[in-house]
Amino acid sequence: MPVSPLTRPPGSTAQPPPTPVRPTPTPAPTPAPAARLATFRTLAPGLGAAAVAVVLATAAARIVPGVSAAVIAVVLGVALTNLGGLHRSLAPGLGFASRRVLRLAIVLLGLQIALPELLALGWRALAVVAVATGVTFAATRWIGGRVGVGPRRSLLIATGVSVCGAAAVAAMHEVAGSDDDDVAAAVGVVVLYGSVSIVTLPLLAGALGLTPQQLGLWAGASVHEVAQVAAIGAAAGAGVLVSAVAVKLARVVLLAPIVGFTSVSLRRAAADGPEAGRAVRRPPVVPLFVAGFVAAVAARSLGVVPHEITRAVPGLTAVLLAAALFALGTGVDLRRLARGGRSLLLGGIATVIIGGISLLGVVVIG
Repeated sequence: MPVSPLTRPPGSTAQPPPTPVRPTPTPAPTPAPAARLATFRTLAPGLGAAAVAVVLATAAARIVPGVSAAVIAVVLGVALTNLGGLHRSLAPGLGFASRRVLRLAIVLLGLQIALPELLALGWRALAVVAVATGVTFAATRWIGGRVGVGPRRSLLIATGVSVCGAAAVAAMHEVAGSDDDDVAAAVGVVVLYGSVSIVTLPLLAGALGLTPQQLGLWAGASVHEVAQVAAIGAAAGAGVLVSAVAVKLARVVLLAPIVGFTSVSLRRAAADGPEAGRAVRRPPVVPLFVAGFVAAVAARSLGVVPHEITRAVPGLTAVLLAAALFALGTGVDLRRLARGGRSLLLGGIATVIIGGISLLGVVVIG
């Protein structure tokens, strides 16, 4: 007859059976809608601040000729952080805007470019654009090292001056490993010298006896921001405005190969440098947003994008760029930036280079 544990004789060494261990229940995964709601609540303050900045920048851009909303948005971002108004709750949303929103804006920029329209400019005009852009980009990077500007900042300034201003600076920032002060310095350069060009180019064109069409080609091939080119073209007449902006968009097309080749170059340098073999961040061979930009240009050029979309894209792109650049501006420390006089010198030299080469090309092709 088995002995019950409760009636086991004294002195028995047998132990009672162990208490069974119940497995710890696995917590149920957070439902997807709840996770999305939590993410939205985290991003909402920063995205809301960016939305307010876009509204203010867009309104100001309608008052100030030749200055884009994106550039004004950078200024607002710099002002917010340097006046002590940047709360830590804004950081997640601003980080999202400076990365994801920026990449989307660059992709949509490609939908404004139709290659048949650019080819209609003629090979000589396109050759002027290619030579002026390529030489300025390479020369600015080389000169930057000679005047004491860091390689990453020199790269951003070279991209902004040679290609398409603030949008190009932001795109190159994605692969260059630069900091927000480098972005602010490069954007400041393109704003300053591009704004000066609005006044000086028409005056110089008159003194040199250039025709309105030559002025449009010169402006499109040398002035930094699309808005600045449009301001010069509009002052010279509707026909000049169309050709000037078309030439400028030909420079924008070069954004993809310049960023792509630079990314490959930086990746090789990281692989062959002193940190080779270590777990360091390397730029992708071809950034996804650059591939998206190329695909958007192809889609627009093939005519597969509905007219209603192409008509709405410029406005949407301007809004997204303004939001992204506002977010980048909030990372700028003006006290550090104030010590960047050499960046202004480099930007001035780069502006003279692209302006001189473009002018020479305009005079040669007549």
